[in-house]
Amino acid sequence: MASKGKALELARTLLRLSRDDSDRISGERVSGVLAWVEAHRPPDSLRVLREYRRLVASEIAQFRAVVEFAGDVSPETFTSIAEAMSRRYGRSIEAVPVARPELIAGVRVRVGCDIFENTILSQLSGLASAS
Repeated sequence: MASKGKALELARTLLRLSRDDSDRISGERVSGVLAWVEAHRPPDSLRVLREYRRLVASEIAQFRAVVEFAGDVSPETFTSIAEAMSRRYGRSIEAVPVARPELIAGVRVRVGCDIFENTILSQLSGLASAS
């Protein structure tokens, strides 16, 4: 059994190998990495794969703006949000719309760990905690 540190080190190496020439995660390269892991079965493969999946998900999240919304939102709004987030972070970011009626109205945008929110639900929650 490999130590957690060695598993993480191998997962980071696999992550580097999963990037294409533009330094973004490539589905083709991820498939190649997974085929290598299956063929070579490194020590503590399950831990390595869990760490690898976490790292890949985190990396992909850096290039996606998950736009949760309630109510009517035009496609142009999603385009504007993607452009604004791309300018803010200095890299191309894709908007991924997700309908969330429980927000009541407004949008919540998540890029990686950053959240930008202006929803009725968050405002009501703020009022409820203030009283």
